[in-house]
Amino acid sequence: MNTVAVKKKNTLLQTRSIAGMAMLAAVSYLLAFLEFNVPLSPPFAMMDISDLPALIGAMAINPFAGVIIELVKNLLQLFSTSTAGIGELANFIIGASFVFSAGMLYHKAKWKAWLSCLVGSAVMAVVAAVTNYFILLPMFSMFMPIDQVIASFGTFIPFIKTQLDVVLYNVIPFNFLKGIVISAITLPVFRKLAPVLAGPSAKRKTA
Repeated sequence: MNTVAVKKKNTLLQTRSIAGMAMLAAVSYLLAFLEFNVPLSPPFAMMDISDLPALIGAMAINPFAGVIIELVKNLLQLFSTSTAGIGELANFIIGASFVFSAGMLYHKAKWKAWLSCLVGSAVMAVVAAVTNYFILLPMFSMFMPIDQVIASFGTFIPFIKTQLDVVLYNVIPFNFLKGIVISAITLPVFRKLAPVLAGPSAKRKTA
């Protein structure tokens, strides 16, 4: 009887987690449409906070939940893509690196939540640098010459002269800042959501 009870409990917890992930993925998808201009960047370099629900999922449930939420969000965005899926691929790589690293450090390495998110933000900044250099900036060059793309960033930050400069002086600092902002919103709320998303036995640690 105890075995049956445990199985039922695990099934309920799994169902709760799946439902919570679906809800977070839907919110993440909607947030992706709320884009805003990045300071000191041209109009086409937009930013959003759609990684917020994924980070909540990674911290409240487990790191793989965050990755799945990122995947579902970007798959849904394919229905309205204007980049033939390239932008969505890059968004998934960057967002997944953030939420997975933060969630893994929190759940597996048992780091403090704030430190896990801080390191996750740094990881996202590095991954964003590589992704922008090899994927996104070349993608922008499909719509305008790469020199013009670089010059558009140089209009706001005069010492940006090369593609590498764009990555070093724009992409890295603003993705790190994005991670910090998302983390600052996540930290006060994810512990309150953890019992809802992963069951009342979900662990809660001090930040």
